[in-house]
Amino acid sequence: MTVKEAAPYIGASEYKLREMVRKKQIPAYRVGNRIFFRKATIDEWIAQQERENFQKSVGQ
Repeated sequence: MTVKEAAPYIGASEYKLREMVRKKQIPAYRVGNRIFFRKATIDEWIAQQERENFQKSVGQ
């Protein structure tokens, strides 16, 4: 997936997604200057975020 495809998939702007990649907050890979995402990896990342957020809310 490209940044343009992945941004709406995760509910973020393209700018925010690029910023997250720069900060290594989301898994991605590069080919030259282009940024790509594997759908399966993004799905797992989303599941991990859900687990972490749930654990934080339960721990409060």
